[in-house]
Amino acid sequence: MPTAAAAPMRPADLAAAKAHPLDPLTTTEIAAACAIARDRLTLDRHERFAIVRLEEPAKADVLGFRPGGSLPRLAFLVVLNTATGRSREVVVDIGAKAIVSENEIATGQAPYGQPPVMVEEFFLCDEIVKADAGWRAAMRRRGLSDADMALAQIDPFSSGFFDRDFERGRRIVRAVSYYRSELKDNGYAHPVEGLVAVVDLIARKVVDLVDEQDAPPIPKTKHNYDPETWKDTRQDLKALHVVQPDGPSFTVEGWRVDWQNWSFRIGFTPREGLVLHQLAYRDGGRERPVIYRASVTEMVVPYADPTANHYWKSAFDAGEYGLGKLANALELGCDCLGHIHYFDIPAADDRGEPFVMKNAVCMHEEDYGILWKHYEFRNQLFEVRRSRRLVISFFATVGNYDYGFYWYLYQDGTIQLEAKLTGIIQTAAVAPGERYPWGGMVAEGLGGPTHQHFFNARLHMMVDGERNTVTEHEFVPRPWGADNPHGNVFDVTSRVLARERDAAREADGRTGRYWKISNTNAVNAVGNAPGYKLSVQASPLMLAQEGSFVRARGGFATRHVWVTRYDPAEKYGSGDYPNVHAGGDGLPRYVAQNRAIANEDIVVWHSFGHTHVCKPEDFPIMPVEYAGFTLKPNGFFAGNPAMDVPGGRNGESIDNRLQAGSGGAACCSGPG
Repeated sequence: MPTAAAAPMRPADLAAAKAHPLDPLTTTEIAAACAIARDRLTLDRHERFAIVRLEEPAKADVLGFRPGGSLPRLAFLVVLNTATGRSREVVVDIGAKAIVSENEIATGQAPYGQPPVMVEEFFLCDEIVKADAGWRAAMRRRGLSDADMALAQIDPFSSGFFDRDFERGRRIVRAVSYYRSELKDNGYAHPVEGLVAVVDLIARKVVDLVDEQDAPPIPKTKHNYDPETWKDTRQDLKALHVVQPDGPSFTVEGWRVDWQNWSFRIGFTPREGLVLHQLAYRDGGRERPVIYRASVTEMVVPYADPTANHYWKSAFDAGEYGLGKLANALELGCDCLGHIHYFDIPAADDRGEPFVMKNAVCMHEEDYGILWKHYEFRNQLFEVRRSRRLVISFFATVGNYDYGFYWYLYQDGTIQLEAKLTGIIQTAAVAPGERYPWGGMVAEGLGGPTHQHFFNARLHMMVDGERNTVTEHEFVPRPWGADNPHGNVFDVTSRVLARERDAAREADGRTGRYWKISNTNAVNAVGNAPGYKLSVQASPLMLAQEGSFVRARGGFATRHVWVTRYDPAEKYGSGDYPNVHAGGDGLPRYVAQNRAIANEDIVVWHSFGHTHVCKPEDFPIMPVEYAGFTLKPNGFFAGNPAMDVPGGRNGESIDNRLQAGSGGAACCSGPG
């Protein structure tokens, strides 16, 4: 096709030309990429942009990039026709105003799969369900009026897959309903049990309706959480201020951050949300890489209730909706406390129009107790240092649940990821006088189905270089013998995970099993390979039965740890398009290749989560539950890298005894 004559570069274009190759697309670039796609592909009014993100350059090109250089800025688009269902992956060269590649997504062929559910489809589903005669008749049988139906809350839920005709190759959601007497009612207190509508979003109609005649009545007791409901708040909570009078210790230049010997780049995608690129630690005069790219690629929430409203629920919140697309605008002093740096994220709506997600990523420092300490009573030498950590976080609201993802960097070289789970649990109506058999009672007439949350973190490791090796270690008691005469000796086993099938592993709390990612091509101060230790929680894995659809679709959650040879096409633990997918994609497919992984460019994937048996304390809003993992330096440094942290006393700290006239003082080294 003929291309337009090159126009003089605008300031925004010049800025893009100077961008680091991993910088997120700007709003100017997003608008240009979508415009190029519309023009070159002659898109019509039914075309939508389900995904718009940076197509990251090849790793070798990024590592070879130097300031002042430039690489082509590519955009990856998923284009969906809402009239026909046709879906395409399109890569656009923004500078060249050209289509680099166009690939049909085989939604009509097994194992199927669809682009993620778009925001406008949430509202479309509501319209389709409320206009359906069968649904309206079912609501009337439950005693609801036309006015009640207008106020009803309709949750479009990713449908799962059970190999039914209306699922194969179709773009569907399953919709459940909740009664509300007013718009701000907590609908989850009033589930309409035994009523599920399957909505074909392309045909724009209900294609299947479950309407159980013997369903329990709708619970009508209110369980709201708005300020008007909770007027009587605690009056004895004193102010707690986090103050940094000299400002933060980090520096930010564009998307690059430097803090306490750490350096990294912020990235963000519609599916993963927050991404950390090129995480490195400055050791002396050398910047040593640790992780090339880190993100949460997927999460799945399977439910353990076999009844009509719940058995199919197994939302893949990243792949079926997009954690990044559903990111919150964080509030200063509420979501984020202290001296905050926010990152505004350029994004595209469903029609490809650019906008800015304000305050989507929050970064700040916080005190984290004692870093190291010793009191030597023989000579009265008393040294203590307080730990400080850098927090990089974002929150996503996916329907009823809210998920926070918090990356922590510590002064001693430790890396931690913590997922925070809160929001509103899924609920089930329970008939008067009966108990809920598939979970816990959370209120009168209301049950909470037992379920699991599984997250999958992708860690493209780069410990001191591009070739790393993973070893597995366990603590084992040594048998009685000449080398263990007192029975007190125990050993640490070690084995190399040589191939991908060797490296699909489970945690074991009994043996303290852990994994070490090392660079065997380098030598540390004591003659060993420098490395990082992965410590995980020995939590339950996927408990759904072998052979079930949810287990096949969420195969990444059947092991805690996976290791693969790096392949840029293998981005997500569940595969590219888990929405209405039959299963078998993602990590189980990747490791079936059984590639060699010792001393190779590797990706470590960790699946972790929380098994939730609901209780009254989880309602109406669930207090935060935590899940996560840590990476700690293990032979990476020649000694404690935090010995150079200066001592000091927090001048704002107050001893209540002194205020009351009592004695007592504390001492620590360094400036006051």
